[in-house]
Amino acid sequence: MSAIKEIMSLDGWTQHVSSLPPSALLIVSFYAPWAAPCAQMATVLSTLASEYPVTEPLSTSWVSVNAEDLSDISEAYNVTAVPFLVLIRNGQVLELVSGNSAVKVRNAIESHATQPARSGSATGGQAANGDAATVEKSSTELTPEEAEKQKEDLFKRLSDLVKAAPVMLFMKGTPSEPKCGFSRQLVAILRENAVKYGFFNILADDEVRQGLKEFADWPTFPQLWVDGELVGGLDIVKEELASNADFFSAYSAKASGDNSAAPS
Repeated sequence: MSAIKEIMSLDGWTQHVSSLPPSALLIVSFYAPWAAPCAQMATVLSTLASEYPVTEPLSTSWVSVNAEDLSDISEAYNVTAVPFLVLIRNGQVLELVSGNSAVKVRNAIESHATQPARSGSATGGQAANGDAATVEKSSTELTPEEAEKQKEDLFKRLSDLVKAAPVMLFMKGTPSEPKCGFSRQLVAILRENAVKYGFFNILADDEVRQGLKEFADWPTFPQLWVDGELVGGLDIVKEELASNADFFSAYSAKASGDNSAAPS
């Protein structure tokens, strides 16, 4: 059975990619150690990998990449949030999956890989297509019970996301490339205060973008969360700082003696 290999360096990545046969499907999982959803996704991928035998020539290759430590690789594939899955064959990107939906990840992998036969089920694309047809119901086709379960699962994911780092910024774009003026200003404030923070690009995941509005009861972005609690948007953050100049002091890299930069 296949297993997930950790890529430790840029050279290691280059060597691994060059060693694969052109027909092999490369499954790349980008993660960050501090993000709880990434640990969940690692378990999902490990289980999926075990279903694929090691063949000659190799048909699938499973690797994980620390998105922060190996930023050159992350930027090459426009990784804007974690967990983030990239499916590649012969140097060509086949599909991208952002978020920790096990169903989406399984369907994406099965649609591009030769799926091993399972007892009582079809093989390959037949199984994948059947699963997709069941899962990809529109909200209008869901029963009330299914809709409620779907909402519960999303809110559980959002609950984990807002606690992924002590300070979490949900923004349009990334700190290095904000996609709106409010997000740009909030990133600037965090940097001015040397705040160590995690971020999530809500433009990369519409499920999170729409769900967080209801979860937070806050309809706009950016949103700043501290210790799992919503602070608010740009105006609220400015008000907090105006009334308390030390609002971010507990989360400052300077306060902890850490000279590293915040994520970007």
